[in-house]
Formats: sequence, C-alpha cells, structure tokens
Amino acid sequence: MNVAVVGFGNAGRTFHAPLVAAEPGLTLHTIVSSRPAEVAAVWPGVRVAPSLEAVLADPAIGLVVLATPDALHAAQAGAALNAGKAVVVDKPFALTHADAARAVSLARSKGLLLSVFHNRRWDADFLALKAAIASGRLGRIVTVETRFDRHRPVVRDRWREGPGGGVWLDLGPHLIDQMLVLFGRPSGVTCDLSIQREGGLSPDRARATLRYAEGLRVELNAAMVIAAPDVRFAVHGTGGSWLKSGLDVQEDQLKAGQPVGAPGWGVDAAPAIFVDGETGARASAPGPAGDYPAFYAGIAAALRGEGPNPVPPEQALEVMEVIDAGLESDRRRAEVLL
Repeated sequence: MNVAVVGFGNAGRTFHAPLVAAEPGLTLHTIVSSRPAEVAAVWPGVRVAPSLEAVLADPAIGLVVLATPDALHAAQAGAALNAGKAVVVDKPFALTHADAARAVSLARSKGLLLSVFHNRRWDADFLALKAAIASGRLGRIVTVETRFDRHRPVVRDRWREGPGGGVWLDLGPHLIDQMLVLFGRPSGVTCDLSIQREGGLSPDRARATLRYAEGLRVELNAAMVIAAPDVRFAVHGTGGSWLKSGLDVQEDQLKAGQPVGAPGWGVDAAPAIFVDGETGARASAPGPAGDYPAFYAGIAAALRGEGPNPVPPEQALEVMEVIDAGLESDRRRAEVLL
C-alpha cells in the first residue's frame, strides 16, 4: 500500500519515513513538506507534495501518516478519514480526549484503520520488563518508577516548547502508554506540572502518580533539566526489584542513519539488573532487542486483514484520558478519579 508521510520534522524524518520505507508491505510514496529540496536529499525517489489536501486527493495513497504539530492531529485525522484513507497519528493522539474520541468514532463509522504511533511499546527495556513481570520473578508488583529525562536547560524555539505544549503532552504519552499496557487503566491520577527553565512557556517537568488496586503505585516523571538520567525504570515487587538506566538505542540509530534492522539494531548494551528479594544478589537481566519496525509490520498486516491493529485507537484513547486527568489534577491540585 502506498503511504504518505505528512510532515518532515523530527518525527517524520527520524521515525516514520525510514520505518515505513523498511516495511516490505508498505511503499513510501509521498512526503508532505514545504522543503522539497531537503526531502529529495534524503529520499530522492519519493514524491514531495505541498499539502495534506494534495495527498487526500490522490487515489493512489491508501495510508496517511500524520507527523505534524500536535494541535493539527485531530482535524487532519478527520480530514484523512473523510477522504477514505487509513491513518496513523504520531503521539499524542490529539490535544484532548474529546478530540481523540471524535476521530475514533469517525474511523469506526467509516470502517477505516486508525492507529497511534506509541513506538515505545517496542523499546528493548520495555520488552525486557514485560518479560520479567510475566515470568513471575518479581512477584506482585507494588511500586514502579518510570522516568524520561533530558538535559536541555535552554528553551528552544520550536512548537513543542511553546504555549500549550510541554513534556506532559510530549513525553507523557510514552510513559503512560507503557504503564497502561502493563497494568491497565488506573483508578486515579495525581499530577504536578511546573516550568523550571528561564523563559519557559510550557511545563518542562511533570510528575504524576497512577493509583491502582492492591496498593500498586506508578510514578511517572519527565523533565528537561536532569543531567544524570540514571533511572529509566525502577520496578519493585514482592520477589525482587528490576532496575534499568539509559534510553533505548533505536532513536539514536535512526538519527545516525543506520539502516532499519541492520546487525545490532535495537540491542541494549546495558541490560537491566535484577535484585533478588531473598538474598539481595544482583544479576544482569538481558532481554530482547528493541523492535520499532514491528509497528509498521503490524499496520501492514492489519491493512491486509491478516492481523490486529498494533495500537488500537481505543487504547490510545485511554492514554488521552490520563493526559486530560493529569492536566485537571494539576489545575485542581488534587487527585482525579477515573
């Protein structure tokens, strides 16, 4: 199926274009950009279109990938669905749960595939954590800390850091989606957002607690002024603890232009540590390689009717519910029940 990637900023250029091109069941047909020379330098055989409207009018295109600013996602997804196209939306799904829900309803009514690019489900560390929990080695999970920290103390002139943006909408969806995959929908959300950088226009630090039954608490953290991002996951259960530092390598591999799926792709050189609850002994706990290509392999299979949508829109809608609840909690300075 022919695919159009709309947008050639970081998301379109770094993630979507190379991952679509690497999937045998899809063809990177068109990229929408106002910088055709820049696209041609990277993808000389791909058509460049000036606008989403040009893509929607092209009957040769079956799948539209929206790698555009967050504020455009809902309206553009609606336009693409109304034009009869399947749609993949980069995260966050939309700015609000209500906007995302309208897109889901429209996709259902049209009988079209709609998915959201929650690629962090295929991080090497998350795949390893899923396997560790499923093995029962950790026992009953009681506390989870998950962090996505960066050191960018100077505010950049980009839409992600402008009014209405910030880390809760940018990095929050990664953290939330992974926890919903592991533990399902929480019963309550408490969130604190703040601006820590001079001249900041949107929150650059987010801390949230997801409350679950049986005492389970999940702490989500994202910040832009942490030079020592030593904790990625700290997961504690009745059988032991699972500790991980560092970020998945696939984003850096994509930025470096490494061919998707090349030898060493997604391999975690610094696997997690398991701490035995009985003895305190520490042991390396390696897991599978990261697998971002699995997302578009799943999309291609779903479009052929040969497999499930890798990220059903209903699951992405639950992420938006937590996003909205976090914003409300920060405004009210109180827990929001779901």
